Amino acid sequence: MLEYLPKYYSDSRIVGNLTGREADELNRLHEGIQDVLKQFFIDTATWGLDTWENICGIPHTPGKPDDQRRSVIKTKLRGAGTVTLAVIRSVVDSFENGEVDIQENFGGYEVVVTFIGKRGVPPNLNDVQKALREIVPAHLHLNFQFTYLRWEELDAADLTWEELEALGMTWDELEVWKPDHPGTELEM
Repeated sequence: MLEYLPKYYSDSRIVGNLTGREADELNRLHEGIQDVLKQFFIDTATWGLDTWENICGIPHTPGKPDDQRRSVIKTKLRGAGTVTLAVIRSVVDSFENGEVDIQENFGGYEVVVTFIGKRGVPPNLNDVQKALREIVPAHLHLNFQFTYLRWEELDAADLTWEELEALGMTWDELEVWKPDHPGTELEM
């Protein structure tokens, strides 16, 4: 800020101190404005998530991670209108579950949601179920399916028992392991 003042102020400690304090205050103001601006967008909101939940009619759950709260908010906003497979996919994709496959079983009056991107049960499955139950017609059953390691994949990895034990995985970790090629590293 001193460069905008006349040259004779450049040697003044008082003016230097004053402009330094003003610069600090303006920086804090700018940071505050940027923080408020972030609250207008679901992906960057932090303390503004409470407001987003109120707007969407979502009860606040203390202790729930922000990414899961964001997923629920996005789902609520995406779930309006006619329910099609694309809408269901959009709602499920708003959660961080990886890729999903959605099928209609007309004869069985059900919608089958298969999580194929990440193996195992998603951590926020209850939120996914609630969100879909709100938009899918009541006469349709929601069937959730999950993928796990198949014996054929384990056989194709061509690991000996010693090599498998050397990976140091628990049974739960092994169930969701995705071997790409024989002798690959652990991928989760």
